Amino acid sequence: MSYDADFSNKTTRQGSRMIIIKVKAYSGYKANERPLSFSMGEQEYAIEKIIDRWYGEDEDYFKVKAEDGCTYIIRYHRSEDWWDLVMMDGS
Repeated sequence: MSYDADFSNKTTRQGSRMIIIKVKAYSGYKANERPLSFSMGEQEYAIEKIIDRWYGEDEDYFKVKAEDGCTYIIRYHRSEDWWDLVMMDGS
């Protein structure tokens, strides 16, 4: 399932809106095992490196470096099958 990047009607527990993104992911022994690229609007970003990953109760988090040189944290919601942008660091 994929979504256009936007400020959606989904909100965090703190009440802030989420940025839903489209993600192309490698699926090996499990679905959406690791992201390969992601899109926000019309712009697609290839992932050059997965810096870190960690797993929550129902979410997978990936800290990635994209081709634009920025670092992003993206999150995959396993039970609902959608991704969002958690953080971006442009430095």
